[in-house]
Amino acid sequence: MYMQKITPCLWFDDKAEEAAKFYVNVFNNAPGSRKKSKVGKVARYDKASAKVAGRPEGSVLTVAFELDGQGFVGLNGGPIFKFTEAVSFSVDCKDQKETDYFWEKLSAGGEESVCGWLKDKFGLSWQIVPSVLPKLLADPDPKKAARVMKAMLGMKKIDIVELQKAAKS
Repeated sequence: MYMQKITPCLWFDDKAEEAAKFYVNVFNNAPGSRKKSKVGKVARYDKASAKVAGRPEGSVLTVAFELDGQGFVGLNGGPIFKFTEAVSFSVDCKDQKETDYFWEKLSAGGEESVCGWLKDKFGLSWQIVPSVLPKLLADPDPKKAARVMKAMLGMKKIDIVELQKAAKS
């Protein structure tokens, strides 16, 4: 596992390793997985850093992990900061099967929202987007694109068949 130029660092209270393992499992078992996902190096709080941070000595400080080729770092920094919808990760899905899979796995124990957005059980926001959606929304026919937008606005999980019906009507 290598460090890429820009790596998202996700601040958790104390569940970075649990979250990394969960995400790796979801992405490794996805239909049509493109690249292997894996947990990498785990750094632990030593005596000095534990004292400064108020964390238990030997507990996980950071965990590096990779999801479908994208590197991440999970940091157990305590309850100071929480995830918000201001940052989310968009998952490009080739078909309804993949859309359904990611929606089901990532929303389990979390919270469904609208237009393909959800929060997972750790509070991290995701957008589950079938690749056909941006194409339909950018259609050169503004009326067609508007119908697709209207259909999408009425959905939680994105339904490709319903989007295609809206585009044709």
